[in-house]
Amino acid sequence: MDPGRGTKDGPGPKDGPRTKAQGLSSSVNVAIALGSNVGDRGATLQSAITRLQSILSGIRSSAFLDTPYVGDDVQPPVLNGAVTGVTALDAHALLERLLAIEQEFGRTRPYGGAPRTLDLDLILYGGMVIDEPGLIVPHPRFRERRFVLEPLAEIAPDWRDPVTGQTVLELLEALSS
Repeated sequence: MDPGRGTKDGPGPKDGPRTKAQGLSSSVNVAIALGSNVGDRGATLQSAITRLQSILSGIRSSAFLDTPYVGDDVQPPVLNGAVTGVTALDAHALLERLLAIEQEFGRTRPYGGAPRTLDLDLILYGGMVIDEPGLIVPHPRFRERRFVLEPLAEIAPDWRDPVTGQTVLELLEALSS
């Protein structure tokens, strides 16, 4: 198997990250974090997972985790989860589809960190490291966010961060120590 394509164990090749210039096969393992702190959060996340089936195959979803909002202003708690799946979309096209799904669910961005009906973050895209305007993968803060790592570790504990080489489970355990 092409080492950049990913395996059942996740997206990252064990011999280092791939960059955009190296390209990818037509199917890529991806991890997406979900969150909601407005409206019927559970129904929104369940509906979003259903909607993601139009762009991902082989979806696995975590249980939902209710967490306090992390940020500077006071907001309702956030219901978080994670999904993994396989896509044929390139990273930019996938991000555009995720943003469109957020908008379908009424997401607005009046200011940074505003309450959200739905938040979909692209966490991992194969073993790729992408740093381009409008797209950074792996997500730059996922390693420090228990509300991302805990649900992701439930469904993909052995997937590797292509930057650090650590598994999702190892990243989660490092937060606990």
